[in-house]
Amino acid sequence: MPGVELSRGTQPGLGVALWLYAPDTQDIHDKLAAAGVKITSAPIDGPFGRTFTFADPDGYLITLHSKG
Repeated sequence: MPGVELSRGTQPGLGVALWLYAPDTQDIHDKLAAAGVKITSAPIDGPFGRTFTFADPDGYLITLHSKG
């Protein structure tokens, strides 16, 4: 995108959207949260079912959704 300098970004994967289907999204969220994983967007119910976003160990954002 114009004006975005990837080398200056503090968020790895800027501009990347990684969504994965997981029918047991809430259970995965609960286990990740209990393990101290950074949850960046709390679970919500939306058009893709139960959905939340977390940061992987490198800081990349990953979104899980329960509706395929």
